[in-house]
Amino acid sequence: MSFQIILNLILAFVWMFLTNNWSYQGFTIGYLIGLVCIYFLRRFIPYSFYVRKLYFIIRILLLFFTELVVSSYDVLKHVVSPKLNIQPGIFTLHTELDTEWEITILSLLIALTPGTVTLEISPQRNILYIHAMDVPKAEVTVTLIKEKFERKIMEVSRK
Repeated sequence: MSFQIILNLILAFVWMFLTNNWSYQGFTIGYLIGLVCIYFLRRFIPYSFYVRKLYFIIRILLLFFTELVVSSYDVLKHVVSPKLNIQPGIFTLHTELDTEWEITILSLLIALTPGTVTLEISPQRNILYIHAMDVPKAEVTVTLIKEKFERKIMEVSRK
């Protein structure tokens, strides 16, 4: 991916040299022309087209900010309520993620879920021990984590 971005930047600067247009618009046009060139030459580059991966990165960042707002609202709701009706506990999450980077991102996203935090990761890196504020909802939380976070992380790191 980084090779394609650098190649695209080089093509944009070459375009600026050729047209003698040293403006933002000249760079943008050169960048878009470089993007089209890389798209047509993607068969000769061993990695997938980098715009697709950038799309998935933007989607996971949007998920991050959405979960940040939702979790802040949920925690505020618990803080303001006069009676705490929670049953804290610990549950396990079996994950399909295998690299340290993927598991770290998953752990950080889990920490955004209201009242949850990753306590420990098994030595085999396939089980996460999670503390939750409300254990009767553990199965729902596991399903949410697998469907939202784990799937999005796999889209970014494996496609």
